[in-house]
Amino acid sequence: MQQPNVLLVSLDTLRADVAYSGRFPGIESLRARGVTCAQAISSAPLTPISHATVFTGLQPPGHGIRHLLREQLRTDVPTLAERLRSAGYRTGAVVSCPGLDKWYGLDRGFDFYDDEIPLLPDGRNPLTVGDVKMRGLALKRAPVVADRAARWVAEQDGPFFLFAHFFDAHWPYEPPEDVGVEVANPYEGEVAFSDHHLARLLGRLGELGYPLDSMLVVCFSDHGEDLAGWYPNDHSGELGHPYEEGHGCLLFDATQHVPLVFAGPGLPAGTEVPAQVRLVDVMPTVLDLLGLEAVASDGESLEPLLRGREAADRPAYCETYFPEERARAGDYPDLEPLHAVRLAEGDGRSKVVWHRRSGRVERYDLVADPHELDAQVLVDGHDNGDAALPVLPR
Repeated sequence: MQQPNVLLVSLDTLRADVAYSGRFPGIESLRARGVTCAQAISSAPLTPISHATVFTGLQPPGHGIRHLLREQLRTDVPTLAERLRSAGYRTGAVVSCPGLDKWYGLDRGFDFYDDEIPLLPDGRNPLTVGDVKMRGLALKRAPVVADRAARWVAEQDGPFFLFAHFFDAHWPYEPPEDVGVEVANPYEGEVAFSDHHLARLLGRLGELGYPLDSMLVVCFSDHGEDLAGWYPNDHSGELGHPYEEGHGCLLFDATQHVPLVFAGPGLPAGTEVPAQVRLVDVMPTVLDLLGLEAVASDGESLEPLLRGREAADRPAYCETYFPEERARAGDYPDLEPLHAVRLAEGDGRSKVVWHRRSGRVERYDLVADPHELDAQVLVDGHDNGDAALPVLPR
């Protein structure tokens, strides 16, 4: 029997609480057909790093991309596209921002990889710009992503793996049109715009003879967005962290809690997994659902959770070295990299954050303090060069 086609959708910069608000028809159509992972955690609040984790099943130390503008994907690390191509799939991608430029090596394994985007308004190459907000001015808009992705699929005559990446929810939050969804702010307007064209893409695939029920579909976001007070768990701007420009420098749930939905043949429809999972679990899960041999991974297949046979939480690691890049740029010289582990044990959830240089360690009780406003200081930081970190769970 022919393997199911695979559609991997990234809705860049989408917060989990907004994604799961029930107001976006494209996302809701996938949730109705599949399994929603209510507590999915990203490994990093930056596009290339987080996507590298999805494509490899490895945490940033394993795949090698840890900064926005420094490293490329390790050449000895197998990717999901490579694995599916070797299994007989045609592989294609349409991406829409500088963070997924071929330079990072994330195109490896794709037969077709459309990473065309415009220059910045001032003529600069956006790949060379370290300002994550400024990068948002160089993007391929959602209608183009949907049209080019559908065009590529129309040219295939065998099983395919399509990666479609929508970047519209990123700053500057200027939705080009009202798509008829009630929204609370311009950011949500951009989410609605992306979702509208995601629904168009799903509809077009159906017209081409690939209905949703016949495909394995995985929809996720690489990270969320801190909107400086538009949501109760924001921390950026005047809320105490002026250097946080939407995402990149902090590891609060505003950026690390992301949507993740699996839909496809044999998966239960309209169900939800309450257990904590990670984006690092995506690649091993896809390979498992397709019956393909696993590769070495920091993640675990979610297949037992998706089918309701297991309910175990997975400890979630995340990191950001973007503060180091901001500090070197000179505007905030005291910023330092952060590592964190989000833990879930029974009815309790907590997060422990390590400041990489000073050694400060903070803990947040996510049940009593869901907006992460009250840090319990476990170790008072003191600038001791390069503080040793404890061994962190995968």
